[in-house]
Amino acid sequence: MVETEEFIAEAKAEIREAIGDANAVIALSGGVDSSVAATLAYEAVGDQLTPVYVDTGLMRKGETEEIRDTFDFMESLRVIEAQERFFDRLDGVTDPEEKRHVIGEGFIDEFETVARDVDADYLVQGTIYPDRIESEGNIKSHHNVGGLPEVVDFEGIVEPVRDLYKDEVREVARALGLEAIISERMPFPGPGLAVRIVGEVTPEKAAVAREATHVVEEELAEYDPWQAFAAVLGKATGVKGDNRVHGWVVAVRSVESRDGMTARAQELDWSTLQRIQSRITGENENVARVVYDVTHKPPATIEYE
Repeated sequence: MVETEEFIAEAKAEIREAIGDANAVIALSGGVDSSVAATLAYEAVGDQLTPVYVDTGLMRKGETEEIRDTFDFMESLRVIEAQERFFDRLDGVTDPEEKRHVIGEGFIDEFETVARDVDADYLVQGTIYPDRIESEGNIKSHHNVGGLPEVVDFEGIVEPVRDLYKDEVREVARALGLEAIISERMPFPGPGLAVRIVGEVTPEKAAVAREATHVVEEELAEYDPWQAFAAVLGKATGVKGDNRVHGWVVAVRSVESRDGMTARAQELDWSTLQRIQSRITGENENVARVVYDVTHKPPATIEYE
C-alpha cells in the first residue's frame, strides 16, 4: 500500500470521480472495513451518501445500538430492522454457499429499496483484498463479492479499500481518527452469525451464537486474538441438574493471523477454557457442551461456513 495519507487522498478522489454528482448508498456493518469505506465516502461526497446499516438478526450483541452511537455524526444514517425478512429467507436453507447467496440477495434488496428512496445510482462497499481472493479462488463466497445476485440495480459499485489487507485497513482507520472500538475491532463476517451456525439458521441458534460469542470475546480479550468467536454445530446429549438434556454443541475458536489468509489456532490456558465453558453452559440452558477448535487455516477456514 502507498503511504496512508496518500492512500486516503487518492481513495477520496476515486470516490468523487466514480460517483460524480449522483447519490450513493453504503453498506455500513460497523466492522473496520465498511467503517473505513463509509468514512472515506462520507468525507468525499458528504450528503450525497446515505449510509445503510441492516440489522439482519445475525449481528453481535449490542451491535445495532453501538452503530447508532458511533456514527450519529452521519445525519443520513439509516438503520433498517430486517430481522424477520432475513430469517424468512433463510428458512430451510442448509447449504453454506446458498446461505451466503440468500443473505447477499437480501442485503441488495434492502439497499435497493433505500437507493430508490434517495435516488441513488451507486453502492459503496468495504470489500478488501482477501475477500476477493477467497471468492475468486472458490474458497467461499462473500456476500459483497461472490454472493451478489447477477443483476444489481445500481449503475456501479465502488470499493475504495478493495486492494488492502486487514492490517492496512486498520492503519487507514487510525489515520481517519476512527475510535479504537472500530479500528481495532475483530473481523466479523459479512453474513454475520449465519456462517457460525452449521445447518439451518434459526432465531434460537442465532441467539445462542450471539451470547456465546459475547462470552468468548470478553474472556479472550487479554489474549489479543485476530479473531475469536463461538459457533453452533448441532445437538448432543448432556446433563443439567438431575435431567438428561439434548442441547446445542458450541465450538469456541480463537486464532492468530496477519491478514486472514492463513491462521493458527491459539494455545489457551486450561483454566481459561474451563471458565468459558462454564459461562456458556451456565448462561444458556439450551447448550449441552462446549468444545475448542484447534485446527489451523489451512486446512480449515476461520469461520465455519
